[in-house]
Amino acid sequence: MVDMNKFKVPAVPKEENTSLVKKLINLIDSLMTKVRSLTDEVNQLKDAINVLKEEKKRPKFKASKMDDLAGKKDKRDPNTEEKRPGSKKKSKTEEIKIHAEKTIKPDQDIPKGSLFKGHHMYTVQGLKIESYNTLYRLERWQTPDGKWLKGVLPDSVAGTHFSFELIAYILYQHYQCQVTQPLLLEQLLEYGVQISSGQINRILNEGKESFHDEKEDILHMGLRSSKYVTVDDTGTRHKGKNGYVTNISSEHFAWFESSNNKTRINFLELLNTGETSYIINEDSISLMINQKLGQTIIHQLICHPKQQFKHKKEWEAHLKCLGITKKRQCRIATESALYSGILQHDFMKNIVIVSDDAGQFNVLLHALCWVHTERLIHKLISTNESHRKTMEQVRDKIWTLYADLKQYKIFPTNTLKEAIISQFDTIFTQVTPFKILNSLLSRIYNNKDELLLVLQHPEIPLHTNASEGDIREYVKKMKISGGTRSTLGQKSRDTFASIKKTCRKLGISFWNYLLDRLSFSHNIQPLHFYIQQRSAPS
Repeated sequence: MVDMNKFKVPAVPKEENTSLVKKLINLIDSLMTKVRSLTDEVNQLKDAINVLKEEKKRPKFKASKMDDLAGKKDKRDPNTEEKRPGSKKKSKTEEIKIHAEKTIKPDQDIPKGSLFKGHHMYTVQGLKIESYNTLYRLERWQTPDGKWLKGVLPDSVAGTHFSFELIAYILYQHYQCQVTQPLLLEQLLEYGVQISSGQINRILNEGKESFHDEKEDILHMGLRSSKYVTVDDTGTRHKGKNGYVTNISSEHFAWFESSNNKTRINFLELLNTGETSYIINEDSISLMINQKLGQTIIHQLICHPKQQFKHKKEWEAHLKCLGITKKRQCRIATESALYSGILQHDFMKNIVIVSDDAGQFNVLLHALCWVHTERLIHKLISTNESHRKTMEQVRDKIWTLYADLKQYKIFPTNTLKEAIISQFDTIFTQVTPFKILNSLLSRIYNNKDELLLVLQHPEIPLHTNASEGDIREYVKKMKISGGTRSTLGQKSRDTFASIKKTCRKLGISFWNYLLDRLSFSHNIQPLHFYIQQRSAPS
């Protein structure tokens, strides 16, 4: 069988390169692309079958080298720092806290007259892992009038028979280190902790309302204080069924929410930050007209005396009352009403959404990821040497343009801006001998405004790598344990993933955060405070 990925059309001599030969080569290119598409579809169907058999095996994707190659061409990028020759090496142990000291004398007898020359310091790091149990003796007294007085447990242990350090350890091992509940139970029993699987499950999922509230504050402040967010989604498993998780991130926070679908309505509901409202006004009507919703339906929505709804059930009942029941009509009306609700928050009017061109994220000011755009060309199959060279030339020009965009983000000037626009037009309007490549270049050119939005907003990233890195944890989690089984488990997974990733971006130890919250010390401020602080202009 011929390997389609390695198949190449032999070079055609110039004198034989007739019009018919050119058409045949283009036909071969089209067929090769179609075969590749069908092969991918077959692999997806095989994956779906494997999921049903509980034998899913994820395909391997090569990482994009666009940034690396652009970096080689961009010699002016000051972010590339090299270690200064001869710089002093920092000691790895100079900031370590010493808990015990031991002095060791030489094994040999020390001759008389020898001079003591101090000590040679040798630091050994260690970790003590053992059970540590405390018995609280709560004194009970009876007063002369018959009342009872009893000692009160510390808040950190009240209502549970486990110390806050042990609870923090369980949360850290599961949510940070990806240790499954059965392995965590086995581990704790070997350490001498008397605990059951049910108790571990309750510690992981129950009584976490304060953490859930902090998670919602993260998104609200993140959107309020950020000039942009990168977004992405991926598949998850919940109660044995396929679902999705959406990620919203910036350089100062990361936030996750699981759902049963990945529609634009779902994304708009997430952007409402817990204050969902459906509003009929000029913005929503304009969006309905652009999506070609029927004039009769628009007129019904405009003429109704009630124009604002705060609950999903209330809005759905309103549509049903007006006789708007068709799926497309409901979708457009709901998206438009949610969009107007988002714009009621002034801070949402100027925020930029950077995505990988998934349709559900195309709202508000929308920018596209350059890495995903370049990947479209990278995945094309060239069937002859001429087409391969053409592809390489086009990709080389894109890398050069990408390097200039990186430079523009650092030093934005009108001269460079005009040069980049000119480069973009030249690259994506050119006509090459590779017909399929021409179609793809034309398609990318149609996204010019979204790809070059960085020229108006130099602060936004050129890719969605941050979101892809943040959300990768869910893929690993699904490989390890499959998914969640309870609603509380799903909610806790999203909450602690959001808090953990946000702590990492803020430079806060997730372990110290857990100890602080579970001990009720509150020496660490609410995370939304640090997000606001970091996002404030210097």
